[in-house]
Amino acid sequence: MGRDRTLVYAVCLVAAIFPLLSGEYTTRVAIGALKYVVLAISFDILARTGNLSVGHAALFGLGAYAAALSNVYFNVPMELGPLVGGLAVLPMAVALGFLTLRMRGAYFSIATLAFAEAMRVLFLYARGVTLGAMGVGVPPIFGGNVVVDYYVILGIAIMSILLILLLEKTGVNYAFSAIRENEDAASVLGVNPTKYKVLAFALSALLAGAAGGFDAGYTTYVYPYEAFSVAISVAAMIMPIFGGLYTIEGPVLGAVFIYLAEEVLRGWLPFGYTLIYGLALIISILYLPMGIVGLLRGKKGKNWLESLKAVK
Repeated sequence: MGRDRTLVYAVCLVAAIFPLLSGEYTTRVAIGALKYVVLAISFDILARTGNLSVGHAALFGLGAYAAALSNVYFNVPMELGPLVGGLAVLPMAVALGFLTLRMRGAYFSIATLAFAEAMRVLFLYARGVTLGAMGVGVPPIFGGNVVVDYYVILGIAIMSILLILLLEKTGVNYAFSAIRENEDAASVLGVNPTKYKVLAFALSALLAGAAGGFDAGYTTYVYPYEAFSVAISVAAMIMPIFGGLYTIEGPVLGAVFIYLAEEVLRGWLPFGYTLIYGLALIISILYLPMGIVGLLRGKKGKNWLESLKAVK
């Protein structure tokens, strides 16, 4: 336990002083990695109920557009982008949750993918409001100071981790696990599956929307093809699976490892991220069923595929 705490403190110290010791490019890479840490954690929260989303880009894109359009039409400062993005997506996630979370397994995954594609088409053709394919330009948050940007997304990532810790310290996580293992049995024991799955969806959307709201101010430009890209949905899914689902460390390790590998490969292959995602998923299924965390802990417990078999 003492060694674990020392490692945590060391990681926190490195994260705190990282931009002060590195160059602008390295800091921007760290910002990208932290953004995907938040997305990976948001996916993991929903996956704890046994639902795998393939449309996380919808939540991310809606958060980005909410922040950008609120600035364009209502002069809301982009510094509030993460807050605006998260809160704007929250009610839509609750409404969508009541409609889709009664579905199980592949049906839910297909529904989330369809929703993401529908949002992309909607924002592409609603030119009167979203400016369509032209996209929306906004001022940079905090004047484009990359060091400040780093600390903003680091703060969001830390709050995401604290949210996971809070869930694990309460009975909510036990309800999530019961629903994931056997939804019908959990219902018989008094757990309301719809209530807890909607809660998980709402918390997941809050984080994904906040990441989108931050990204809008960080990149200063939002347009449908990028905001609702399938690549975002795939990354949000692959990273926590590779790192280890249903853990605190898994989404963080998976997001950092895969994003850095993608950044290294980008110099040789412009679309090399597809290769990285495919290899990560294959390795996870064949050799790391419990992800990197399972490998480090030396555990051979039930993997993420087996834990989803009860959700049909």
